[in-house]
Amino acid sequence: MSDRSSVTTAVDRVSVLEWQRARVRADRRRSRTDRSTVATDERELRREIAAVYQIVANTSNEGGDLQFPTGRELASRLGYLPAEIGRLPAAALDSFTGVGYHLDLADLDAGDVVLEFGCGSGTDALVAAARVGDSGRVIGVDPVPEQLANARRCREDVGAANVSLWRATAEALPLEDGAVDVVLSNGALSLSPRPERALAEAGRVLRPGGRLAVSELVAERRLPERIRTDPGLWAAGIGGAIRSDDYAGLLEAAGFDDVTIRENPWYEFVSDRARGVCQQYGVGSVSVRARRRR
Repeated sequence: MSDRSSVTTAVDRVSVLEWQRARVRADRRRSRTDRSTVATDERELRREIAAVYQIVANTSNEGGDLQFPTGRELASRLGYLPAEIGRLPAAALDSFTGVGYHLDLADLDAGDVVLEFGCGSGTDALVAAARVGDSGRVIGVDPVPEQLANARRCREDVGAANVSLWRATAEALPLEDGAVDVVLSNGALSLSPRPERALAEAGRVLRPGGRLAVSELVAERRLPERIRTDPGLWAAGIGGAIRSDDYAGLLEAAGFDDVTIRENPWYEFVSDRARGVCQQYGVGSVSVRARRRR
């Protein structure tokens, strides 16, 4: 084993006890709030999302019958800087599925502790790791094992010893209250069957005054039930798109203020079906910055 691999995997070994303890607390919180069994349709949605992102993790940006774009060209179109993505492994960029660019809104500083939920192949986590430096730390969580395996390989390739990667959902983050300075996410909130809980978890793990910077899909008009319960459209992020008029209220309820929202007109789906739904209901990409109330 190389020295670089030894150092990098040590991050996960050092973090494992912290992860296990925090995960137990997260499970207890979830059991207190979930008094009924999770609905069958929610389980189906999660299975569909996992199946789609297994394909994403194992194919290049030319592969698969996905409804959304992937790859290096997408990252460039959304605004990622050539210097940021030029040093990333091809595997990270081939599996990139973001819907916008928000790292400029995050104001990452050396020494920051950063959490990214729905980290996927690790593109944003690795870019953030370079920005926060050796004195900082980046924690990426994702529920899909294939995505995490890809991200770990990419982490090893660049020797990002300040990155740890854990399997978890956005609705039950295995972290202490106020543990991080910044929360990032790129398209993961619209994949959550319970976005209000995901935002509440983001607010919980942020320190007072901490920053949230995300890119997400929003809808101008309320989506009908047939779209919101369609597994394929949900896995594409469309079925779970939050109504734009409701977004500020969800952020406020989760403990955020000082909200900035920026449209991303460069994001576009690739399937005719997805494009038709987006046009009919005004689904598009935005990048959002908010602060955890002090």
